[in-house]
Amino acid sequence: MFSRLFRRFYAKTHFWFQAGIFIKFLNGLLEIIGGLFLLFVQPETMRRIIRMMTFHELSEDPNDLVANYLMRVAGNFSIHAKIFGTIFLLSHGLIKIFLVVSLWKRRLWAYPVAIIVFGLFAIYQIYQYAVGHAIELVVLTVADIFIIILTWVEYKRLKLQVKTSGSTLEM
Repeated sequence: MFSRLFRRFYAKTHFWFQAGIFIKFLNGLLEIIGGLFLLFVQPETMRRIIRMMTFHELSEDPNDLVANYLMRVAGNFSIHAKIFGTIFLLSHGLIKIFLVVSLWKRRLWAYPVAIIVFGLFAIYQIYQYAVGHAIELVVLTVADIFIIILTWVEYKRLKLQVKTSGSTLEM
């Protein structure tokens, strides 16, 4: 009975682990696309695009939170922000995709590395929240912590599987 409970627990955590790293993969792709977009778009063009996107909404509701937030971001978008954003998004995206693909291939070394890297990302997000108070960072950080826990559980499960079955996974 006890082993059946563990199997059910691991089956459920495995499903959520797979779903979580799939979302990480999609997030990594979006970060790469965003980084490439920033790389090729000039700050003034970015400001014009955001003005065009928010014009209609702000004409209907001048106090719209999202539109006003985007306008503030556009107003502060400089060449330095462009460079930082490009490097940040491209590096984050490439690292996430590399780690997720390694996790999908069940490479044991990737599990502790992913836990550390995702943990560092979460710490940086907490810092950014402390500086900018963007609520979306809290949501991302909670999701990252959830994925870190699932990655740890999956790592323990795979190590146990290797130990009990004598199978070898790529180290």
